[in-house]
Amino acid sequence: MAYKINDACIKCGACAGNCPVSCIAEGDATYVIDSEKCIECGACASICPVAAPEQE
Repeated sequence: MAYKINDACIKCGACAGNCPVSCIAEGDATYVIDSEKCIECGACASICPVAAPEQE
């Protein structure tokens, strides 16, 4: 299952910089993950300081 970013996101950008397939972009309130491109590696979740990325 692809990852998604929950409302805990503080928009620090750590996840986007750590994504090996560049599927994370800055949204209005949070960063967002393109589920079509996500390879479910968990790199975003492992670096997030507030545990915002989670599996769908």
